[in-house]
Amino acid sequence: MHISLKGKRALVGGSSSGIGKAIAMALAACGAEVVLMARNEDKLRAVLKELDATDNQHHSYLLTDFNDYDTHKEKMSHFFANDNVDILVNNTHGPSAGNLFSKEEQDYQGAFELLFQNAVFTTSLAIPYMQDQKFGRVINVSSMTVKKPSDSLILSNTMRTALASWSKSLATEVAKHNITVNSVLTGFFDTDRLNALMKLQAERQDLSFADVKKARISSIPMRRLGRPEEYGSLVAFLASEQASFLTGTAIPLDGGSSTAFL
Repeated sequence: MHISLKGKRALVGGSSSGIGKAIAMALAACGAEVVLMARNEDKLRAVLKELDATDNQHHSYLLTDFNDYDTHKEKMSHFFANDNVDILVNNTHGPSAGNLFSKEEQDYQGAFELLFQNAVFTTSLAIPYMQDQKFGRVINVSSMTVKKPSDSLILSNTMRTALASWSKSLATEVAKHNITVNSVLTGFFDTDRLNALMKLQAERQDLSFADVKKARISSIPMRRLGRPEEYGSLVAFLASEQASFLTGTAIPLDGGSSTAFL
């Protein structure tokens, strides 16, 4: 099966590194024109140089900080006043780790804006063009904590579940316009984000990083961490015509970690 996204334009959040970068690389390799979006301009410029442009795509980047919701809204409003996209990948860094009793009201508000409001607002701006074109793809980078909550990621558990539910409702509303809306429930991937979380766990439990990583890998039925490029391949498929009948889903990509959960 050959996936071609030639002639399509994609906006990819959190694409300066990790999973977001892998998604951007995969979409570009399939012929899409990619707009990178993150807060570190040096990293964005570096990724921009790596994107495949063999189909004469004109890739670009948008500098924004997902932690500053009001400013991010202004930047998104300005972008969509002048540009449109066929593929929207909602992806941001995660909120700080912590259990139920370590977080206060302002922590929940910040996580709500970061993981829910950012995606909802950006999607609301992208949808009208997709409706006019009778084509659109909205893909949310989510987490397997939607199905299998983690005691140490209470903010992520809560807000990502809200977004997954909202996305299912949106999928029903826009399906008649040939727009699909899907979420990917991310497992443990070999990224800087995961390494930072494991380092924090090691410090809190007075363990070595190596032991924490070994235990994490042992908890995955496939006995390895996911590779970011594998993530990019799934998103490229979801963005393609081949996935035109697939919508309203929350797809686990976790090496089998959540197989016991419906």
